Amino acid sequence: MTLFQKAERKKAKLRLSIDGPSGSGKTHSGLLVAGGLVPDGKIFLIDTERDSATLETGKPGIPDFFHAPLTPPFTPAKYREYIEAATTEGADVIIIDSLSHAWSGSGGVLDMHDTASKAQRGGNSWAAWREVTPEHNALVDAILQAPCHIVCTMRTKTAWEVVETSNGKKAPQKIGLKPEQREGMEYEFTLVLDLALEGHIATASKDRTSLFDGKHFVPGIGTGEELAEWLNTGRDPEEISAAALKKLKAAVSKIKAVPHLENWWKAHRPEADRLTPDDRECLVTHCAARKEKLIEEE
Repeated sequence: MTLFQKAERKKAKLRLSIDGPSGSGKTHSGLLVAGGLVPDGKIFLIDTERDSATLETGKPGIPDFFHAPLTPPFTPAKYREYIEAATTEGADVIIIDSLSHAWSGSGGVLDMHDTASKAQRGGNSWAAWREVTPEHNALVDAILQAPCHIVCTMRTKTAWEVVETSNGKKAPQKIGLKPEQREGMEYEFTLVLDLALEGHIATASKDRTSLFDGKHFVPGIGTGEELAEWLNTGRDPEEISAAALKKLKAAVSKIKAVPHLENWWKAHRPEADRLTPDDRECLVTHCAARKEKLIEEE
């Protein structure tokens, strides 16, 4: 048994966040990038901005896309429902415009926390977070586990920090722009682009691709094409899983006794868990069939 395997690059699905103030071009940029990612694919857009995304249709370079308005309350569960619906309908890219509403919008996490706090004895804010955090985490999991590319937009606001001045007094100091979402949300994405209001210029505040480090650019179709090339470099995860399944099934077929089969499964469970869901189910079925045959032969 081994818990470790040689690291190798796998093909992946994009998790992109486009952050910026109102009017910086987040929706427009997201649609252009999506068009470059999947030139002939299906793009689904979840719109929390009162159908504002439909104003992008017909503009140069904007691809065709399917649109669904998401109205209050902006609960994480509602976002998950829309993500699931889009994946069920075969989305190649889902644009969530905007993810900020799930945090600070009407009925979002902050509202849920406020309601939960009021229900707690003495208005216990920490206890309320224990109720609300699992809902937020479930939305993050839905974004990360979706079988397609995900592009999220997030509004930014000016962030301030109280600092001590040279004369020893406290004063607020502007420290930059901060997305309206839970602290640390940006770490969940492959790439985070920060858009400026003037010129819609993007800079990458987080970039696991290393394609845009230190660059200042206007996101467009070419951005999506660059990302698609990078994401498609590496082995297909399904190909890796299929090869591992073949090897594991061959090993199971050689086992001569039920106790040995049970021990084998315990030892190789980590490898089975790395298979795709369909391949793992296939292995479980193969093990069950082998066990039944061994029992018959006893």
